[in-house]
Amino acid sequence: MQSASMRSVFFLWALMVFSLCVSRSRAQTCRNYTFTNKNTYALCVDLPVLSSFLHWNYTQSTGTADVAFRHTGASTSRWISWAINPKGQRMLGCQALVAYMTTSGSMYAYTSSVDSYSTDLPEGALSFGVPSISATYENGEMTIFARLKLGTSMTSVSQVWEEGPMNGPGTPGRHSTGGANVRSTGTLNFLSTSSTSGGGSPSGSSGISSTERKKNVHGVLNAVSWGVLMPTGVLLARYLKVFKSANPAWFYLHVTCQTSAYAVGIAGWVTGLRLGDEGGGSSVGTHGNIGMALFILATLQVFALLLRPKPDHKYRLYWNIYHHSCGYTAIALSIVNVFIGLDLLDPTKVWKRTYIIILVVLGCVALIMEPVTWAIVIKKRRRERSQKHPAVGMNGAHSNGYNGRSHEDGV
Repeated sequence: MQSASMRSVFFLWALMVFSLCVSRSRAQTCRNYTFTNKNTYALCVDLPVLSSFLHWNYTQSTGTADVAFRHTGASTSRWISWAINPKGQRMLGCQALVAYMTTSGSMYAYTSSVDSYSTDLPEGALSFGVPSISATYENGEMTIFARLKLGTSMTSVSQVWEEGPMNGPGTPGRHSTGGANVRSTGTLNFLSTSSTSGGGSPSGSSGISSTERKKNVHGVLNAVSWGVLMPTGVLLARYLKVFKSANPAWFYLHVTCQTSAYAVGIAGWVTGLRLGDEGGGSSVGTHGNIGMALFILATLQVFALLLRPKPDHKYRLYWNIYHHSCGYTAIALSIVNVFIGLDLLDPTKVWKRTYIIILVVLGCVALIMEPVTWAIVIKKRRRERSQKHPAVGMNGAHSNGYNGRSHEDGV
């Protein structure tokens, strides 16, 4: 009796496991999927990430594709998108189909051409015709249906699919820039499924694409060079040179810090240019323009070091103005550009908060050292005046105690 009961329990358990396996298999393949609107598609592919699937029919004689993009486990507070890019595997230039649920509970589908990395996917026409587009939401699954007039030459294209949060009614927010969201790219051959493949990390398991890795390198190099080393070099020069014991060590520390910042910054700048060429976006827009300005200012500072006149030279005053103007302008622009870059690179704001802490530390050093150094300079001026003969002060030959001082002796 007990043995029979155990066999019954085992049978029911095996049946349940089998049912779950079948159900799981059905959920993870496109081939046995049936659309409730009775649409049928000759070809389909299980996309490797983001629980997504693509179905399509392609008419080669007219270059027309009927596609259905499905995303399972979808939330009504998030958007989905599928896009093709005639220009290659990159975000810029993507011709996207987008869908989300409105506040009234109905699905809204539209087209959007991606022209910026900070895009909120505004509605707009694509580079090819889209005679019809619609979307549905059923049982936790969002689906976009569309007809694309691609032309007969676009049989093999790059594809990108994404999902992200809504920032408010009718405003898609930025999707994650890590994990599966940077691997959701691949190629699509409308004539077969054999060449369709999802994007993956070149390293195989890191979950970070080659472009994403280059963006991280670009961000770190520039944050360290322009955002940390260069301000530190300025602080060293401004607050150490008033101490006699630090002369000439402060000068060599300043030069070492600034030349290191320039070398690292050039590496980051070149990485940004390469990203721009590959569609990584780091050399375009305000961020890229400021980066170019920083490169020019930093190069001028290098020439300033090479053309630096002696402390008692008649042109030293003009050199000081030129050197300080370029330096402080570069510092201000570098801090602004680091924040712009971190907003593009780090949507979770972890790096941004870290950089703010670094700036606060540098700011506290400046707040402490500024009155200290001015007190030393004022005391030095008074001592020099008291040591001068009154007659010398009357004839004006040396009425300013700093007329003959070198640039290194004061702030």
